[in-house]
Amino acid sequence: MPVQRMDHFNILTDDLPATLSFYEEHLNLKPGARPPFSFPGAWLYADGGKGKDPILHVVAGRPKSQLVKGVIDHMAFFGSDLPATVARLKAKGIAYELRRLPEYGTWQLFFFDPNGAKVEIDFDKSEPAPA
Repeated sequence: MPVQRMDHFNILTDDLPATLSFYEEHLNLKPGARPPFSFPGAWLYADGGKGKDPILHVVAGRPKSQLVKGVIDHMAFFGSDLPATVARLKAKGIAYELRRLPEYGTWQLFFFDPNGAKVEIDFDKSEPAPA
């Protein structure tokens, strides 16, 4: 049976409140329903928490030494309002890289979460360039 779609990403954190705040502020992901696991964490939903399925699972309570990068390089999302997104990152002093795909025109915005996970947000080519 072939796969049908990407279901979710899972990240590890030693600071759940900071991680939840980061993803809510920069991607509008909010915690929602989660099974009663024996370990702390959260499941984050798109569309300000109104999304049907969780797209980011956060496992908390891990020591900093366990927050290591594996073979997956980054997680990518599709977003809107590139100028406002860049303005928020600048206001928080978050370093980012913005580039445009040659021939396609799609904007790609890269930055890191508080745990060192690389986040990509893609924006439609019709989005205006940030100030």
